[in-house]
Amino acid sequence: MCPDAGFRNPFAGRTRSRCASRSSTTASRGGFRRNMRPRKTILCVDDNDQILSVRKFLLETRGYRVIAVKGAEEALERFRQGGIDLVLGDLVMPTMDGNEMVRRMKDIAPDVPMILLSGSVKEFAHGNRADAFLPKGACTPVEVLERIRIMIARKRGPKKVVRPMFAPQGNFEPSAHPVAPLTV
Repeated sequence: MCPDAGFRNPFAGRTRSRCASRSSTTASRGGFRRNMRPRKTILCVDDNDQILSVRKFLLETRGYRVIAVKGAEEALERFRQGGIDLVLGDLVMPTMDGNEMVRRMKDIAPDVPMILLSGSVKEFAHGNRADAFLPKGACTPVEVLERIRIMIARKRGPKKVVRPMFAPQGNFEPSAHPVAPLTV
């Protein structure tokens, strides 16, 4: 319950909660950002409901849009629909392991970054097509979030160089200019 639940809004002419007005205007920390650029969509795949819900909560509170699915077959169906910016999956799943899922997804869209996690396997290299492998117990949630941020930034590509809006006048020699020329 909001402590200010009787706050009268002088502009609206009606009584409404101050907490409700905050949530409706999206004045939260990530709310303004959401309006400026589209949120990145992460397909999260795990056969464990508890791990899946914790991972979904962690990613959504950081501003990502999360599609959580329980198995590799369902993940492949959703992946074929498009709109996925990153896949975060479990390595060990009952019907199809994470590596096979990643292999099939890479055949569909090779540019989408994919991260595999595992609590039982600490090192994995045999036929791995994923862009990264993280052992669940060996990395913190902050490290997982940082890896996700880096992988999405790599997919997006380097930031574009901002060129000046004006054109130099007179005899302008780029090689004689003391500032190095801009490269893309």
